[in-house]
Amino acid sequence: MQAINTFESVAVSTRIRLARNFRDYPFPARLLKDKHAEEQAHEIVRLIAAELKEIEDFSLYEMRTVSEERAAFLAERYLISRDLWRNRAISAALVSRDESISVMLNEEDHVREQYFMHGFDLKKAYERIAGIDDAVSEAIPFAFDEMFGYLTACPTNLGTGLRASVMLFLPALARRGLMRTVMPRLTRLGLTVRGAFGEGSGAEGELFQVSNEVTLGVSEEEILSVVEQSVGYVVEMELLERARMKAEEGVALKDRIFRSLGVLENCCILEECEFMRRAADVKLGIALGYFSAEGEGEERMREMDDLAMNMRPANLNRLNGAPLDARAQDIYRAEYTRGAVRGMRLLP
Repeated sequence: MQAINTFESVAVSTRIRLARNFRDYPFPARLLKDKHAEEQAHEIVRLIAAELKEIEDFSLYEMRTVSEERAAFLAERYLISRDLWRNRAISAALVSRDESISVMLNEEDHVREQYFMHGFDLKKAYERIAGIDDAVSEAIPFAFDEMFGYLTACPTNLGTGLRASVMLFLPALARRGLMRTVMPRLTRLGLTVRGAFGEGSGAEGELFQVSNEVTLGVSEEEILSVVEQSVGYVVEMELLERARMKAEEGVALKDRIFRSLGVLENCCILEECEFMRRAADVKLGIALGYFSAEGEGEERMREMDDLAMNMRPANLNRLNGAPLDARAQDIYRAEYTRGAVRGMRLLP
């Protein structure tokens, strides 16, 4: 397999999120304290669910009726947030059949609309969620101010309410200590870099989210343009450093990657943190062209991403069909990973 020097070998996924509130309802923080909270919250959920089900097949999850295990499963798949679960007395989520769209209701704001896609295409993602946004606004008018734009619970979301995020796989920049060079440049452009699960999370699997921080005083087009250009800069740096790392570290790097493949294909116990570390090694090996494989290298990298999602605790329990304790999860994770990675037929 040849080395993969493409955008998609770095840019794993794209997410567009819009934050909105409704003009004639108290914001969620006040709604929780209102004596009519339950009635108003249910009205919001009913109206939005009815509107969106005219567009697409959505599953409705009212958080007050959702188990903690199911909530953890949805959160691991980025479909709901911790705040939505905390507000479970009044909150809900509408999730499309293919999980590309998630509309959270009565989280920090009345509405958080999200669209996810594999790879990198900010314009396509924005156009898709803008259609959902138009439909939501047909059901209930948004809170909007001529000076401040869309009114949101957090001042950092005022204006467009738009957050454009791209998940990047950056093993070379991370391992070579160059993230401290990248991050200040992005900060100067009004962007931020976080771990895979957002603010406060670590860069598990050497995945980083790059997103805009500024939403007020700029247009949607300007936000998308800045994020696109900045992601392009980071991708170029990552691809350059991968080539340098391969040339400079030589057989030592190859040895580490093949050892990780051996662990994933033969282990009997596998903790989540070790899985993420080993999986990042194997993904890097695919990108560097160390393996010959059936199918395209990018396809194998995506399969590794899907496997990583399934190996998280709540997703693992769902695959098993019943909750497992920590030790049993590590054993089941090893068994499932062995079969999945061997099935990819990654050969020297």
